[in-house]
Amino acid sequence: METQVVVVGAGPVGLMLAGELRLGGVDVVVLERMAAPTTESRASTLHARTMEIFDQRGLLGALGKVPNDMLGHFGGIRLDFDGLDSRYRGQWKVAQADTEKLLGDRAVGLGAVVRRGHELVGLRQSESGVEAEAVGPGGRVRIRAAYLVGCDGESSAVRRLAGFAFPGTDAARVLLRADVAGIDVPDRRFERHEHGLAIAHRRPDGVTRVMVHEFGSAAPAPAGEPEFTEVAAAWARVTGEDIGAGTPIWVNAFGNARRLAERYRSGRVLLAGDAAHVQMPVGGQALNLGLQDAVNLGWKLAAQVRGRAPAGLLDSYHDERHAVGRRVLDNIEAQTTLLLAGTEVEPLRAFVAELLGHDVVVRHLAGTISGLDVRYSDGGDAPLVGSRVPHWELTAETGPTSTTELLRTGRGVLLDFGAGLQPGAVAGWADRVGMVTATRPHGPETGVPFESGGTAVRAVLLRPDGHIAWVDGCTTHLRAALHRWFGTPGA
Repeated sequence: METQVVVVGAGPVGLMLAGELRLGGVDVVVLERMAAPTTESRASTLHARTMEIFDQRGLLGALGKVPNDMLGHFGGIRLDFDGLDSRYRGQWKVAQADTEKLLGDRAVGLGAVVRRGHELVGLRQSESGVEAEAVGPGGRVRIRAAYLVGCDGESSAVRRLAGFAFPGTDAARVLLRADVAGIDVPDRRFERHEHGLAIAHRRPDGVTRVMVHEFGSAAPAPAGEPEFTEVAAAWARVTGEDIGAGTPIWVNAFGNARRLAERYRSGRVLLAGDAAHVQMPVGGQALNLGLQDAVNLGWKLAAQVRGRAPAGLLDSYHDERHAVGRRVLDNIEAQTTLLLAGTEVEPLRAFVAELLGHDVVVRHLAGTISGLDVRYSDGGDAPLVGSRVPHWELTAETGPTSTTELLRTGRGVLLDFGAGLQPGAVAGWADRVGMVTATRPHGPETGVPFESGGTAVRAVLLRPDGHIAWVDGCTTHLRAALHRWFGTPGA
C-alpha cells in the first residue's frame, strides 16, 4: 500500500503525531506491534504545557474532570507549581491508557489509519521515498511513503534499522515499581530510609503504586521485567513492611539510562519521543517531552509533504527539539542523583532544599519541568519570539475568542492588536495563516510577557504549535517571517 507518512508506534506520541499530520492534510498510516492498546499506566502525569497544547487542539473536554496536584518535586525535594503563569499550572493525573484512547480517537476521527499487530522488520529509503516492511496478522506488508517517523519507544526498531547514532550511558541505578491490590501501607512521598528510597500512593480504586530503590544497588540486566517477589523483598528491606500477600497488577523496573539521538532526522526518516531520547521517568517529563516533539514536528512535516515548506523548516525540528531534549536529560540526571544516591548526597539535598526556599528558584525549576519555559531561538531580537503564547482572551470582529481557540485549526495565526496591518498582509498564505484583528489581550495570563522592553506589542504571528514566530517592532519584517515559517505564498 501507499501513503504519505508512516508513523511507527501507536503510543501517545505516535498517535499525537498522526493527528497533527491529519490536521495538516497529510495521509498517514500508523504501524503498531501490539495487537491492542496497553492497559498499563506507565505514565500518568501531564504537565502544564501539554495541557495547554491539548486545549489548543480542543481535546480537554473528552478527558472530563482531571485531578490536579500543585505539589511536585525536584529530585524528591518539594517543589510548588502554583506560581506558574498558566491556566494549567500543576501536575494533571491522567492514566496513559486514557491519554492513548483520547489521542487514538482523535487520530482515527481525522482519518489516520492505525494497523495494530504489525511489527516493523525492514526499512529502506531512497531520494524519493521510504519503504517499510512489517509482519502482520495476514503476513508481510510493504508500505511506500514519502517519510517515516519512529515513535516506537526506547528499543526503537526504526532507530536501529535506519542506523541512527544513539550515544549515552546505560542504567547504573534502578527503581522497582509495582501496582498492587490488597495491601495497606502508608502513603509515602519520596521517603528516604537508612537503606533506600520508598514511595507509595493509594489510588481511588484501592490499588497502591509502590516504588523502591535500595541505595548502592546495581541496575539489573536490561532484558525482562522483575518478579513481584523481588519488589516485595526490596520493599521489606527498605521499610520493614511485608507487601508480599498483595496482588500485583503490573510490575516493572526503570533505570537511569541516558541516551540522546545524535540527529532526530536521517534523510526521510525521523525520530520522536523515547525513540529519540531515553531518560529516567522522573517527574513525568518523558511523556510530555515526547508529546511536545510530536506537536513541533507535525505541522512542519505536513508542510514538507505538501510542498509548502520553506528551506530548512523540517530540519528546524531537530534544531529545536534536540536542544530541549538535552536540557531535559540534564535536569533528570541532576534529579536522579538527588533521588537515588545514598547518604553521601545529603549535604547536596540540604543545599538544594535551601535554594528552593526562594521563589525565583521555584519558578525557574517548575517552568523547566512543566515545559513552559521552552523558547526556540531563531535569532529573533524580541524576547517573545520563540516562546509559547499564553492563553490570551481577545475580542475580535466576530466576537469573543482567545489564542487557544484560534489555534484549534492547526494553522498559523496573525493577530493585529492595533498595528494597522493591511487586510492582505497574509495574502498568498491565507490557506496556512489566518488573520484576526482584535482588541489587546486581557485575562489572567496577559501580564508581563505581553510587554517587550516596556513597549506594548501590537501584532503577533503564531506558529501552528503555539509558539511566537514574529512580533511587531522586531527587526525581522513580517513578510520575511511568513516566508521563513510558511513558505512561498500561493504554494
